[in-house]
Amino acid sequence: MKTSAFEKTAQNIAIILVMLFFMLPLFWLFTTAFKFGREAFAIPPKWIFFEFTLKNFQEVWQNSQITLFLTNSIIISAGATLLSLVLGVPAGYAIARSKSRLINGSSYFFLLLLMIPPIAMLIPFYLLMRDLRLLGTYVAVILLDTAFDASFVVWMMRSYFKDVPQEMEEAALVDGASHLQAFFRIALPLSIPGIIASALYCIIFSWNDFLFALMLTSPATKTMPLGILATFSAVEISWGRMAVMCIFAMIPALIISTFLNRYFVQGLTLGAAK
Repeated sequence: MKTSAFEKTAQNIAIILVMLFFMLPLFWLFTTAFKFGREAFAIPPKWIFFEFTLKNFQEVWQNSQITLFLTNSIIISAGATLLSLVLGVPAGYAIARSKSRLINGSSYFFLLLLMIPPIAMLIPFYLLMRDLRLLGTYVAVILLDTAFDASFVVWMMRSYFKDVPQEMEEAALVDGASHLQAFFRIALPLSIPGIIASALYCIIFSWNDFLFALMLTSPATKTMPLGILATFSAVEISWGRMAVMCIFAMIPALIISTFLNRYFVQGLTLGAAK
Protein backbone atom coordinates (compact mmCIF):
# COMPACT_ATOMS: atom_id res chain seq x y z
CA MET A 1 0.00 0.00 0.00
CA LYS A 2 1.44 3.32 -1.10
CA THR A 3 2.04 5.92 1.60
CA SER A 4 0.76 9.41 0.89
CA ALA A 5 2.89 12.53 1.23
CA PHE A 6 0.83 13.62 4.25
CA GLU A 7 1.41 10.29 6.04
CA LYS A 8 5.16 10.48 5.34
CA THR A 9 5.32 14.03 6.69
CA ALA A 10 3.33 13.09 9.79
CA GLN A 11 5.58 10.10 10.34
CA ASN A 12 8.75 12.18 10.05
CA ILE A 13 7.37 14.80 12.45
CA ALA A 14 6.47 12.07 14.97
CA ILE A 15 9.97 10.57 14.71
CA ILE A 16 11.59 13.99 15.25
CA LEU A 17 9.39 14.71 18.28
CA VAL A 18 10.21 11.34 19.85
CA MET A 19 13.94 11.88 19.23
CA LEU A 20 13.78 15.35 20.78
CA PHE A 21 11.99 13.95 23.81
CA PHE A 22 14.69 11.34 24.44
CA MET A 23 17.55 13.71 23.58
CA LEU A 24 16.36 16.45 25.93
CA PRO A 25 18.08 15.02 29.06
CA LEU A 26 21.35 14.71 27.11
CA PHE A 27 21.01 18.28 25.87
CA TRP A 28 20.43 19.48 29.44
CA LEU A 29 23.47 17.49 30.58
CA PHE A 30 25.79 18.98 27.95
CA THR A 31 24.61 22.55 28.46
CA THR A 32 24.84 22.24 32.26
CA ALA A 33 28.49 21.24 31.92
CA PHE A 34 29.21 24.70 30.44
CA LYS A 35 27.09 26.72 32.88
CA PHE A 36 27.77 28.43 36.17
CA GLY A 37 25.90 26.97 39.12
CA ARG A 38 23.40 29.83 39.33
CA GLU A 39 22.33 29.29 35.71
CA ALA A 40 21.81 25.53 35.90
CA PHE A 41 18.37 26.01 37.45
CA ALA A 42 17.47 29.48 36.28
CA ILE A 43 13.76 30.26 35.87
CA PRO A 44 12.89 30.44 33.04
CA PRO A 45 15.50 27.84 31.90
CA LYS A 46 18.37 29.12 29.79
CA TRP A 47 18.66 26.41 27.14
CA ILE A 48 20.83 28.18 24.55
CA PHE A 49 21.66 31.74 25.56
CA PHE A 50 23.69 31.52 28.77
CA GLU A 51 27.10 32.58 30.06
CA PHE A 52 29.57 30.02 28.71
CA THR A 53 32.33 28.72 31.03
CA LEU A 54 34.92 25.94 31.18
CA LYS A 55 35.25 26.25 34.94
CA ASN A 56 33.49 22.92 35.58
CA PHE A 57 35.95 21.05 33.34
CA GLN A 58 38.86 22.77 35.09
CA GLU A 59 37.61 21.80 38.52
CA VAL A 60 37.04 18.18 37.48
CA TRP A 61 40.59 17.82 36.15
CA GLN A 62 42.18 19.61 39.08
CA ASN A 63 40.12 18.47 42.05
CA SER A 64 38.80 15.03 41.13
CA GLN A 65 40.45 11.69 40.35
CA ILE A 66 38.75 11.29 37.00
CA THR A 67 41.69 9.52 35.37
CA LEU A 68 41.72 7.01 38.21
CA PHE A 69 37.95 6.46 37.91
CA LEU A 70 38.19 5.99 34.14
CA THR A 71 41.12 3.60 34.44
CA ASN A 72 39.36 1.50 37.06
CA SER A 73 36.16 1.34 35.01
CA ILE A 74 38.11 0.25 31.93
CA ILE A 75 39.95 -2.47 33.86
CA ILE A 76 36.79 -3.85 35.49
CA SER A 77 34.69 -3.68 32.32
CA ALA A 78 37.39 -5.28 30.18
CA GLY A 79 38.07 -8.00 32.76
CA ALA A 80 34.39 -8.86 33.28
CA THR A 81 33.69 -8.85 29.52
CA LEU A 82 36.68 -11.04 28.66
CA LEU A 83 35.97 -13.53 31.43
CA SER A 84 32.26 -13.67 30.54
CA LEU A 85 33.05 -14.42 26.90
CA VAL A 86 35.67 -17.04 27.75
CA LEU A 87 33.16 -18.85 29.98
CA GLY A 88 29.90 -18.09 28.20
CA VAL A 89 30.68 -18.68 24.51
CA PRO A 90 31.92 -22.30 24.87
CA ALA A 91 29.10 -23.04 27.33
CA GLY A 92 26.50 -21.69 24.92
CA TYR A 93 27.98 -23.78 22.10
CA ALA A 94 28.02 -26.94 24.22
CA ILE A 95 24.36 -26.50 25.20
CA ALA A 96 23.32 -25.73 21.61
CA ARG A 97 25.01 -28.86 20.24
CA SER A 98 24.03 -31.21 23.07
CA LYS A 99 21.43 -33.92 22.39
CA SER A 100 20.58 -34.25 26.07
CA ARG A 101 17.29 -32.74 27.21
CA LEU A 102 18.76 -32.21 30.67
CA ILE A 103 21.67 -30.13 29.35
CA ASN A 104 19.38 -28.18 27.01
CA GLY A 105 17.05 -27.51 29.91
CA SER A 106 19.98 -26.22 31.97
CA SER A 107 20.04 -23.10 29.79
CA TYR A 108 16.98 -21.89 31.69
CA PHE A 109 19.09 -21.90 34.84
CA PHE A 110 21.19 -19.10 33.33
CA LEU A 111 18.03 -17.21 32.48
CA LEU A 112 16.95 -17.66 36.10
CA LEU A 113 20.22 -16.07 37.27
CA LEU A 114 19.40 -12.96 35.24
CA MET A 115 16.05 -12.69 37.01
CA ILE A 116 17.61 -12.63 40.49
CA PRO A 117 17.78 -9.07 41.90
CA PRO A 118 21.46 -8.08 42.10
CA ILE A 119 21.13 -6.97 45.72
CA ALA A 120 20.07 -10.51 46.68
CA MET A 121 23.52 -11.78 45.67
CA LEU A 122 25.47 -8.83 47.02
CA ILE A 123 25.48 -9.64 50.76
CA PRO A 124 26.59 -13.31 50.50
CA PHE A 125 29.14 -12.38 47.86
CA TYR A 126 30.41 -9.53 50.05
CA LEU A 127 30.96 -11.97 52.93
CA LEU A 128 32.67 -14.43 50.61
CA MET A 129 35.04 -11.78 49.26
CA ARG A 130 35.74 -10.60 52.81
CA ASP A 131 36.73 -14.12 53.86
CA LEU A 132 38.93 -14.46 50.79
CA ARG A 133 40.45 -11.03 51.51
CA LEU A 134 39.49 -9.72 48.07
CA LEU A 135 37.41 -6.75 49.18
CA GLY A 136 38.56 -3.53 47.58
CA THR A 137 40.20 -5.30 44.62
CA TYR A 138 39.32 -5.42 40.94
CA VAL A 139 38.83 -9.18 41.20
CA ALA A 140 35.83 -8.90 43.53
CA VAL A 141 33.85 -6.64 41.19
CA ILE A 142 34.91 -8.54 38.07
CA LEU A 143 33.76 -11.87 39.49
CA LEU A 144 30.35 -10.58 40.55
CA ASP A 145 29.81 -8.78 37.24
CA THR A 146 30.79 -11.97 35.45
CA ALA A 147 28.13 -13.95 37.33
CA PHE A 148 25.47 -11.86 35.57
CA ASP A 149 27.28 -11.15 32.31
CA ALA A 150 28.26 -14.77 31.64
CA SER A 151 24.67 -15.89 32.23
CA PHE A 152 23.48 -13.54 29.50
CA VAL A 153 26.30 -14.65 27.17
CA VAL A 154 25.37 -18.34 27.60
CA TRP A 155 21.69 -17.67 26.90
CA MET A 156 22.47 -15.41 23.94
CA MET A 157 25.10 -17.64 22.32
CA ARG A 158 23.02 -20.79 22.79
CA SER A 159 20.31 -19.24 20.61
CA TYR A 160 22.89 -17.97 18.15
CA PHE A 161 24.76 -21.26 17.74
CA LYS A 162 21.46 -23.03 17.07
CA ASP A 163 21.14 -20.86 13.96
CA VAL A 164 24.63 -21.80 12.72
CA PRO A 165 24.31 -24.69 10.19
CA GLN A 166 25.53 -27.82 11.91
CA GLU A 167 26.20 -29.45 8.52
CA MET A 168 29.26 -27.22 8.07
CA GLU A 169 30.80 -28.56 11.28
CA GLU A 170 29.94 -32.13 10.30
CA ALA A 171 31.71 -31.62 6.97
CA ALA A 172 34.80 -30.42 8.84
CA LEU A 173 34.66 -33.52 11.06
CA VAL A 174 34.46 -35.76 8.00
CA ASP A 175 37.57 -33.99 6.64
CA GLY A 176 39.47 -34.99 9.78
CA ALA A 177 39.00 -32.00 12.04
CA SER A 178 38.39 -32.52 15.75
CA HIS A 179 35.35 -31.11 17.55
CA LEU A 180 37.58 -28.38 19.02
CA GLN A 181 38.91 -27.45 15.58
CA ALA A 182 35.38 -27.37 14.15
CA PHE A 183 34.37 -25.01 16.94
CA PHE A 184 37.28 -22.59 16.43
CA ARG A 185 37.39 -22.73 12.62
CA ILE A 186 33.70 -23.01 11.71
CA ALA A 187 31.26 -22.14 14.51
CA LEU A 188 33.23 -19.32 16.13
CA PRO A 189 33.92 -17.23 12.99
CA LEU A 190 30.26 -17.55 11.93
CA SER A 191 29.10 -16.31 15.33
CA ILE A 192 31.17 -13.10 15.48
CA PRO A 193 28.11 -10.77 15.38
CA GLY A 194 26.57 -12.63 18.32
CA ILE A 195 29.82 -12.49 20.28
CA ILE A 196 30.13 -8.74 19.66
CA ALA A 197 26.51 -8.18 20.73
CA SER A 198 27.16 -10.15 23.92
CA ALA A 199 30.40 -8.26 24.54
CA LEU A 200 28.65 -4.90 24.18
CA TYR A 201 26.03 -5.94 26.72
CA CYS A 202 28.77 -7.00 29.15
CA ILE A 203 30.67 -3.74 28.65
CA ILE A 204 27.58 -1.58 29.21
CA PHE A 205 26.48 -3.54 32.28
CA SER A 206 29.93 -3.47 33.90
CA TRP A 207 30.61 0.16 32.95
CA ASN A 208 27.35 1.39 34.45
CA ASP A 209 27.43 -0.86 37.51
CA PHE A 210 27.00 1.16 40.69
CA LEU A 211 25.75 -1.19 43.40
CA PHE A 212 28.52 -3.80 43.17
CA ALA A 213 31.23 -1.16 42.83
CA LEU A 214 29.86 0.74 45.83
CA MET A 215 30.09 -2.28 48.13
CA LEU A 216 33.17 -4.08 46.82
CA THR A 217 35.69 -1.39 45.85
CA SER A 218 38.17 0.68 47.85
CA PRO A 219 39.23 4.32 47.30
CA ALA A 220 41.94 3.04 44.94
CA THR A 221 39.54 0.98 42.80
CA LYS A 222 36.49 3.28 42.58
CA THR A 223 34.78 3.46 39.19
CA MET A 224 33.13 6.29 37.24
CA PRO A 225 29.63 5.88 38.77
CA LEU A 226 31.18 6.34 42.20
CA GLY A 227 33.13 9.33 40.91
CA ILE A 228 29.85 10.90 39.81
CA LEU A 229 28.43 10.23 43.27
CA ALA A 230 31.38 12.14 44.76
CA THR A 231 30.01 15.37 43.25
CA PHE A 232 27.20 15.18 45.84
CA SER A 233 28.08 16.47 49.30
CA ALA A 234 26.29 17.50 52.48
CA VAL A 235 26.94 21.16 51.64
CA GLU A 236 25.96 21.31 47.96
CA ILE A 237 25.38 19.38 44.78
CA SER A 238 27.78 20.50 42.10
CA TRP A 239 25.58 19.99 39.05
CA GLY A 240 28.19 21.40 36.68
CA ARG A 241 30.91 18.98 37.81
CA MET A 242 28.41 16.14 37.83
CA ALA A 243 27.49 16.92 34.21
CA VAL A 244 31.17 16.94 33.21
CA MET A 245 31.75 13.59 34.93
CA CYS A 246 28.71 12.13 33.16
CA ILE A 247 30.02 13.31 29.80
CA PHE A 248 33.37 11.63 30.37
CA ALA A 249 31.55 8.49 31.52
CA MET A 250 29.52 8.38 28.29
CA ILE A 251 32.35 8.97 25.83
CA PRO A 252 33.90 5.43 25.87
CA ALA A 253 30.49 3.74 25.57
CA LEU A 254 29.50 6.06 22.71
CA ILE A 255 32.72 5.35 20.83
CA ILE A 256 32.36 1.58 21.19
CA SER A 257 28.66 1.64 20.29
CA THR A 258 29.28 3.81 17.22
CA PHE A 259 31.83 1.43 15.72
CA LEU A 260 30.11 -1.83 16.68
CA ASN A 261 26.45 -0.83 16.43
CA ARG A 262 25.74 -2.78 13.24
CA TYR A 263 27.16 -5.97 14.76
CA PHE A 264 25.12 -5.35 17.90
CA VAL A 265 21.81 -5.11 16.00
CA GLN A 266 22.65 -8.06 13.76
CA GLY A 267 23.72 -10.20 16.70
CA LEU A 268 20.60 -9.47 18.75
CA THR A 269 18.32 -10.10 15.75
CA LEU A 270 19.87 -13.39 14.67
CA GLY A 271 20.44 -14.57 18.22
CA ALA A 272 16.77 -14.09 19.02
CA ALA A 273 15.51 -15.86 15.88
CA LYS A 274 14.92 -19.15 17.64
